Amino acid sequence: MTPLPPLLPSPRFDVFYRHPEQTQLLQAYAHARPDLVKLHSIGKSFEGRDIWLLSITNTHTGPDVDKPAFWVDGNIHAAELTACTACLYYIDQLVSQYGVDAQITHLLDTRVVYICPRLNPDGAELALADKPRHIRSSTRRYPFEEEPVEGLTIEDVNGDGRVLFMRIPDPHGAYKKSAADTRLMVPRDPGEFGGDYFRLMPEGSIQQYNGLTVNVNPDAEGLDLNRNFPTGWRQEFEQLGAGPYPTSEPEVRAMVDFIISHPNIGAAISYHTHSGVILRPMGSQSDDDMIPEDLWSYKRFSALGTASSGYPAISIWHDFKYHPKETITGTQDWIYEHLGALFWTVELWAPNKEAGITDYKWIDWYRDHPVEDDLKLLKWSDDHCGGRAHVDWKPFHHPQLGEIEIGGWDKMNYWRNPPPHLREREAARFPAWMNQIALSLPKLELLRTEVQALGPDTWRVRLAVANSGYLSAAVTKRAEQRKTVRGVMFEIHMPPDSSTVSLVAGKQRLEGPHLDGHAPKTSLQGFLPNRNVTSDRAVAEWVVRAPKGTRLALSARADRAGVVRAEVSLD
Repeated sequence: MTPLPPLLPSPRFDVFYRHPEQTQLLQAYAHARPDLVKLHSIGKSFEGRDIWLLSITNTHTGPDVDKPAFWVDGNIHAAELTACTACLYYIDQLVSQYGVDAQITHLLDTRVVYICPRLNPDGAELALADKPRHIRSSTRRYPFEEEPVEGLTIEDVNGDGRVLFMRIPDPHGAYKKSAADTRLMVPRDPGEFGGDYFRLMPEGSIQQYNGLTVNVNPDAEGLDLNRNFPTGWRQEFEQLGAGPYPTSEPEVRAMVDFIISHPNIGAAISYHTHSGVILRPMGSQSDDDMIPEDLWSYKRFSALGTASSGYPAISIWHDFKYHPKETITGTQDWIYEHLGALFWTVELWAPNKEAGITDYKWIDWYRDHPVEDDLKLLKWSDDHCGGRAHVDWKPFHHPQLGEIEIGGWDKMNYWRNPPPHLREREAARFPAWMNQIALSLPKLELLRTEVQALGPDTWRVRLAVANSGYLSAAVTKRAEQRKTVRGVMFEIHMPPDSSTVSLVAGKQRLEGPHLDGHAPKTSLQGFLPNRNVTSDRAVAEWVVRAPKGTRLALSARADRAGVVRAEVSLD
């Protein structure tokens, strides 16, 4: 009796998996569909955990390295756990819908998707620990090894599994209870005196407290893996957490090494939280400094992302700076500015938007906003989160501060990440857009082969190929400018140790042009027509001396458009 094939796993998207359970889940996909899913460890984290990557394609139509590729990663930042959920959701969509959904079936028959759901497993484990800490990225101590000997270390001190705020009555405090709802702490007005005021600080323990002053320690684990990429890397005094040198951290080095060794990757998305926005390059220069054709392409695909997900798409440089005088660099700069592949960062989840706050501008809202917005958020917490997004203040005897209260916004579970019942909804916004990007990647296809006899043992051999994709074979003008990809590489494969076959004219391996895709250059109402209407095609030609009946192998390869192979018989 033939055994039944393994069932696909049934993942939950309302929970965040710990590393062992997530490993088992990924292994289950690979076990259930070995024809579609290959599981690789692309490296080890600082603490020695595997950094898992899934290669998803129909292996019966060719190996992954011979196909155009789309890269997806998540959870480079420790507590941004919904980024991992988005990757797991996409994995499940691709695998479960192959053979059911025509678009996904065509995608995996012709292209490959590389998905690294948790690039930073150590940081995620710390965020998910029984006594959690919410650091930025890696758990490696940086820039110094020493334990703090004074100051406040942010952590869960009352053992409820959350890191909230501590409030202490203080006539010099910067906050007061809102008159509209006393649970809510709001800033004192300019020039305001005579009320009951409080000092707020993050929940944590304090060393060497002198009874007066408290300094909040930076995390001993001060790395930001998203600042460790090669392009635009700067030292600590210019960019916090960038590490001692580019790709110094094993997690980043694993990603960089994989992508460099897979030049078939033409587009990529990194998932983060939070803001509910799609970010596009460039991060270090304005749109005016961008190659116009690339900017037009970015705007076109970004608009598709907005239409599909409901998230607005904006420029990092123009609209998403932590400080107007600072420039931040990261994955987006390396993948687009250095390699010339398309890249977006998706910042999942916007709690303020969820609460009905529509008139806000990304980073600026976190610097300053009206109290009315806080009241909307508090109502959202009560109505849709069981009052858990904003935790009621409760008395606590602090070992150093004495009698205080702990409460306030639960940033980890309701700000950095959506509440459990909304996580799948956020993840489900993006597969359709990712499919559309991946299916727009260039795809090299065989047009025809030709053999013409020029004499009794002399033959003209031709190989013609075309790019059937929407995007050019280089994907961007940036890639052509930086020479990170070559034109189509044609090759005639001569039989080994054959004295009867020789090349009379043409090179055994030659570089052809960068093939355009079918993306229109202008509208039909444009001022000038496209003069090369077959710029998606290329032909290579050789003259060969060989006996009649000889069989020769031909191939064409474009770094980001895949490989085609053919065989001809000289007769």
